[in-house]
Amino acid sequence: MSISSARPARVLSGMRPTGRLHLGHYHGVLKNWVRLQEEHECFFFIADWHALTTAYEEREIIAQNVWDLVVDWLACGVNPRLATLFIQSRVIEHAELHLLLSMIAPLGWLERVPTYKDQIAQLREKDLATYGFLGYPVLQSADILIYRATGVPVGEDQVSHVELTRELARRFNWMFGREPGFEARAETAARKMGKKNARLYRELRRRYQEAGDGEALAEAKALIEGQQNITLADGERLLGYLEGGGRTVLPEPEAMLTPAPRMPGLDGRKMSKSYGNTISLREAPEDIDHKLRTMPTDPARVRRSDPGEPTKCPVYDLHRLYSDAGTREWVEQGCRSAGIGCLDCKQPLIEAVQAEVAPIREKAAELEADPDTVRQIVAEGCERARGVARETMKDVRAAMGLEYR
Repeated sequence: MSISSARPARVLSGMRPTGRLHLGHYHGVLKNWVRLQEEHECFFFIADWHALTTAYEEREIIAQNVWDLVVDWLACGVNPRLATLFIQSRVIEHAELHLLLSMIAPLGWLERVPTYKDQIAQLREKDLATYGFLGYPVLQSADILIYRATGVPVGEDQVSHVELTRELARRFNWMFGREPGFEARAETAARKMGKKNARLYRELRRRYQEAGDGEALAEAKALIEGQQNITLADGERLLGYLEGGGRTVLPEPEAMLTPAPRMPGLDGRKMSKSYGNTISLREAPEDIDHKLRTMPTDPARVRRSDPGEPTKCPVYDLHRLYSDAGTREWVEQGCRSAGIGCLDCKQPLIEAVQAEVAPIREKAAELEADPDTVRQIVAEGCERARGVARETMKDVRAAMGLEYR
């Protein structure tokens, strides 16, 4: 099944619990999640096990960070009626699939993941010579494959992780997809479509396998994906039987490149906690005002009468994100002619950021005052996620010969 199929894509994404979120998270991830939940079946999870791969000595802060993360998600519009919100470690099947995938994951595949060496270089103060850190891409693959996700929203720097997941799924299906009695099970699945559809499926399969008819292959796939009375497992059997291979136990996900705007920080660099240049989603109004008013500007503007160049000013980077064309033109002309001062330039920006953060901060305060509701949302999400994960693991165990009767 692909993202372009007739069925809604199942989307999987998660975040490590590293504390309260800032505007960079909102513009880079959460606004996209809010859009995706309206269009697809979405699973969003708190990756607490992943946090331990680099912060295993900071366990005392993870619990609070988990709940802060959920509050921020909900305050930004992630809707538990539209998406499943859960905690990774509450769905133990993630660990089981991670273990089984690690049995077939070549060591060289893990060592060549680009972020492996990058993070070792960036986090030199931490001891990352651990199995957990080397194997975290396999855990990440398990997170995706356990839900048979068809789409994973990522930035360009994370595409390699999705590609590794695809390779592991491909390797698993090649090794274990030919379940005992596969042909008989596929024929049984075909009969579940009804006599007319089963006859059409067999004819299309014959045309594709005997004559390489690509149109027959596409028509047969559409026929399978349009069936409402067969299980996902039977659908994958029919696809494998159609193409002359085995059953696809773990479908290969697609990377969904998200056009996330670069959120500039208060110093012009990318907004990041490690740079100390952020505005929190729950920032107090007076703190937002102070942070933006004291932002550095074009160093050429020493005095109010000195002309400046907006493209050299971190404040203008924020105007690109928050201001309309008319305001940006006013800023450009006023800065270059010294017709406006830097505080004048910052004022519409302060108003725009305050307007964006205010409803998020208000909603977060309501949620913080009602922790039982937040925990109930997560508990229900964990139960839904566990139900999907159990079904996948039942098929995985059967494919690997671990189903003993």
